[in-house]
Amino acid sequence: MLLTLTTTHRPATDLGHLLVKHPGRTHAFDLPVGTAHVFYPQADDARCTAALLLEVDPTKLAAARGRGRGRQPTTTPADFTLGRYVNDRPYAASSLLASALSRVYRSALRGDSRERPELAATPIPLEVRVPVLRCRGGAEVAARLFTPLGWQVTGTPIALDEGHPQWGDSPYLDLTLTGTLRVAEALHHLYVMLPVLDDAKHYWVTPDEVDKLLRVGAGWLADHPERGLIVRRYLAHRRALAAHALERLAAQCPTDEPGGEEEATDQSTPRASLAAQRREAVHATLVEAGAQRVLDLGCGSGALLATLIGDRRFTEIIGTDVSTRALDLAARRLRLDRLPERQRNRVTLHQSALTYRDERLRGYDAAVLMEVVEHLDPPRLPALEDTVFGHARPTTVVVTTPNVEYNLRYEGLSAGGFRHGDHRFEWTRTEFAGWVDRVCTTYGYSAVVRGIGDADPGLGAPTQLAVFTRN
Repeated sequence: MLLTLTTTHRPATDLGHLLVKHPGRTHAFDLPVGTAHVFYPQADDARCTAALLLEVDPTKLAAARGRGRGRQPTTTPADFTLGRYVNDRPYAASSLLASALSRVYRSALRGDSRERPELAATPIPLEVRVPVLRCRGGAEVAARLFTPLGWQVTGTPIALDEGHPQWGDSPYLDLTLTGTLRVAEALHHLYVMLPVLDDAKHYWVTPDEVDKLLRVGAGWLADHPERGLIVRRYLAHRRALAAHALERLAAQCPTDEPGGEEEATDQSTPRASLAAQRREAVHATLVEAGAQRVLDLGCGSGALLATLIGDRRFTEIIGTDVSTRALDLAARRLRLDRLPERQRNRVTLHQSALTYRDERLRGYDAAVLMEVVEHLDPPRLPALEDTVFGHARPTTVVVTTPNVEYNLRYEGLSAGGFRHGDHRFEWTRTEFAGWVDRVCTTYGYSAVVRGIGDADPGLGAPTQLAVFTRN
């Protein structure tokens, strides 16, 4: 089975530094089920491709299966005597390839590069190709899993027999992913998604797989609109383990949609990640404002911080939260202890309460209150306003909050209920506009208000956004 990783970032041969595999040599690794090879079909300044080829030894694979207790990850009947030896495992990408990837590209998965540390922390143009991938659910499922992570997905079904097109397509895809990401991010996505798409594992899934999944999925899995599907398949449909993993993910990154984004589905539109749309809108607003030094006030577990740190236009990023546990989660999500020093120096985390003045927050270009204000009791709002608009006084303030009118579109949300158990209130569009006008009049700002997410003609957008500019 084969997986290729290509970049056109110049000089493209720096891919060898990121993968810690010299483009001028071939590399071989003994694995429990066979041998993995890394080689470079093309390596020049304009384009470089690294190929990972896994040769599976059917005898070793059968012996490894005999030691495990998991369900048979094959396409052959369990009672077929030769099924342990005659199957698709040597040819179709699966958890076998994911395991090989983790062994062969161990340093790259950690984001380490002694020769090119800054490049390892920089998104670069990448193309991934897996020529034969067993994909339960076909190209549509592959797109649902990879698109929210920033990939463009092309999944071409492979015919059962090219000589007999009337037989239709096989359950295999020729998958190509293109995007601009860090190499470590790309490898993390592949490590998790290969067995998820195959929906089988070649080894028995134990409770420590939960820790492994959350570690590799740090920074993206908690917000993924298909995290329930990913968790269940990755953990081989073991209900207790999946429930435990989803509970821990919810604690890492609580959402404002009722029941979490897995269950929060609009009655008439496909499932989408509103949290991701919010981050994209806030990021674009900060870029449009020309901000370089940014405060994320009430940063929680660091979802927005992870987006900002990937954009080098932001030279100083401060995350604050009243919860030390949230700050610890943010530090782990951002992997601050592993970032190169230059990157690490751009980010600071502070414990701070937004209802008390804090001298450390003065003098910044922009401040973000993303899904924060609704978590305060209404009598405490004036204190927050004084802290942010009166004392810190950044040039730009970006505020997002739910539109309570849109709650009618959420299935399972009781009448008058809020989207999150910790919300103290949720504003209508008129109420939010009135609050924005009062803040502008009191503290000398002007503001524009718009929506985030697919808008309903009568109810508006699910999220309200205000951009305040200091006069």
